[in-house]
Amino acid sequence: MSSPSHAGEHAPRTYPPRPAAVYFYATCLVDLFVPEAGMDAITLLEREGIRVIFPESQSCCGQPAYSSGFPEEARKVAASQLDLFPGDYPIIVPSGSCAGMIRWHWEKIFADDPALHARAAAVAARTYELAEFLLHVVGFQRRDEGEPVTVTLHTSCSARREMGTHLVGRELLARLGNVTLAHHGHESECCGFGGSFSMKHPDISTAMVSDKVAALKATGAREVVTADCGCLLNITKRAEKEDLDAGRSKPSLPGEHLATFLLRRTGGQPARRS
Repeated sequence: MSSPSHAGEHAPRTYPPRPAAVYFYATCLVDLFVPEAGMDAITLLEREGIRVIFPESQSCCGQPAYSSGFPEEARKVAASQLDLFPGDYPIIVPSGSCAGMIRWHWEKIFADDPALHARAAAVAARTYELAEFLLHVVGFQRRDEGEPVTVTLHTSCSARREMGTHLVGRELLARLGNVTLAHHGHESECCGFGGSFSMKHPDISTAMVSDKVAALKATGAREVVTADCGCLLNITKRAEKEDLDAGRSKPSLPGEHLATFLLRRTGGQPARRS
């Protein structure tokens, strides 16, 4: 099966057979803010009979520095990660934006160093966004045990452009028999997070996320599902702020990482924050 190309510039991807083991690259946001999403992603993989290897020394993919105009700092961070994956196993990332950074940009930042460039290219070739891996390699297909529900899907800008996660996300949700996916009018637009963008331009970011929240709510969906935790936090926290300002006690737009949603709908027990 082929995957969506990076802005149409690359050949369709060839997917390997289901492996016995994978590496799991959790990402900073999952590690620090939404660890339950990482645990649920691991559970999904292990439930499919795949051994999950978690390199303890992993940190950041370097995207915050890279997208903020600090390529040398990004290079140092990425270089420190190249030795994390010595075995010839796929590398699974529960974030389309971080997966995109590793798959498409690590090679760029090592372009002037043939040895590091070759190592980065080898890592990139084995890197998969979680939903992409579940769909195209695992062939995820489990009975939906949940009640009928309508949800809406959000995909981060870079995940959409670089990893096509809106397409694989839609297809995974379509495999859940009791889930209806409601498409919103501003699906391709940014939620306003953009890493450091939201800190450097808070007023613009707030306007963007408010617009996104309004579009998501307009679908009438019960919750928003996304595979990128930065967007998840930005959208749901803005919705919570609006609920608080309006005096509402019940969240009007709860959200979950796609891994948690898939696990819960198919009979698994999602992790809970302690």
